[in-house]
Amino acid sequence: MRKTTIAALTAVAALGLSACSEKTQDNAAKTAESAGDDAQAAGAAAGDAAADGANAVGTAAANGAKAVGNAADKAAASTDEMGAKAEDARARVEADAHNESVAEAKKD
Repeated sequence: MRKTTIAALTAVAALGLSACSEKTQDNAAKTAESAGDDAQAAGAAAGDAAADGANAVGTAAANGAKAVGNAADKAAASTDEMGAKAEDARARVEADAHNESVAEAKKD
């Protein structure tokens, strides 16, 4: 009888250990799955951050190019204005030198 009781207790203990081991395996699988999900979410967040950064760089470059274009337009307008003033001054000097009107000097 003693051997039967010991065998029964051993069987119960073995079943308890195997159930515990199965539960541990399930928990380990859930932990691994959760870690994988976390890694995937972190990767997606990093990808989104990289895309946002690239968009910001593109926007900054476009704004910079627009500002350079505006500055070039202003410089061209100023150059045109200076050219017109220089031509008027040249015509006045020529008109005085040749004793003619400024309009006649501009035709020359």
